[in-house]
Amino acid sequence: MVDKAPPRRAVAKATSEEELAGFLLRPDMCRKDLTEIVAGFDQDGNESRSAVVVERPLTLFLNGQEIVTMMTISDYPDFLAVGYLLNQNMLQPDDKIEAIDYDDDLETVVVRTNRQTDFEEKLKKKTLTSGCAQGTVFGDIMEKLEEVKLISSNRLKTTDLFALLRKINGTPSLYLEAGAIHGCALCKGNQPLVYMEDVGRHNAVDKIAGYMHLNSIEPDDKVFFTTGRLTSEMVIKTVSMGIPVLISRSGFTAWGVELACQTGLTLIGRAKGKRFTVLSGQERIEFDHLEEVTNES
Repeated sequence: MVDKAPPRRAVAKATSEEELAGFLLRPDMCRKDLTEIVAGFDQDGNESRSAVVVERPLTLFLNGQEIVTMMTISDYPDFLAVGYLLNQNMLQPDDKIEAIDYDDDLETVVVRTNRQTDFEEKLKKKTLTSGCAQGTVFGDIMEKLEEVKLISSNRLKTTDLFALLRKINGTPSLYLEAGAIHGCALCKGNQPLVYMEDVGRHNAVDKIAGYMHLNSIEPDDKVFFTTGRLTSEMVIKTVSMGIPVLISRSGFTAWGVELACQTGLTLIGRAKGKRFTVLSGQERIEFDHLEEVTNES
């Protein structure tokens, strides 16, 4: 068996210490319980060791009602629980959270509020989405989406977009360590603020939603980045959080684009290096990199 640890995935350019200092929260690479080393063999039949992500079940309760069991890396169960409930419209922005109790041994998290609500009917009416680990959107979310129209005069400069992509791609993460995981980032201007990862991209989104709610972060001037596809679920969750711009290095689904156009969300996909495609809300994009190209020529 090989004794040395597996090498981390290479990145084109590591994010500087100064840029990392701008994060409010990012993957904690000092935690050893999020990955484990597994012995195996390579393509030549030689013994090898690989870092793999550890996923665990987490059952969420709202007061006395069991809501859902999720597969997650369980690094921020409090943010995940609150964000999930907010994005499913089970928790209202003005609800007072009295306690969040996490039991690692029982693999449960309980959110306690000052308002008792029966969600049995809501739990029966749900739509399975295309999210990893089988995401779920409850019926009334789809209905309320018809009334939503994102209003934000905040503009995204293309030079800021390119800088964001470079910083996010160079940030130490579980993806670079072991792969098999999705990442999402809450950003402002050219700076990523909160970077979350999980085995399902919808979990990473919900963690950021929970962090925003518990820390009273306003969404109007923010940008959301995801490593996953721009599906209907990603659009719904971003719109539910009130964030006007959604970016991914991956592609689109037709329903995701339709919902983005309907709600006024700026939808940017296939964003890699200095290339991207915007299929909705292009009025928020300021193509300032073209001025730099003109000045250089």
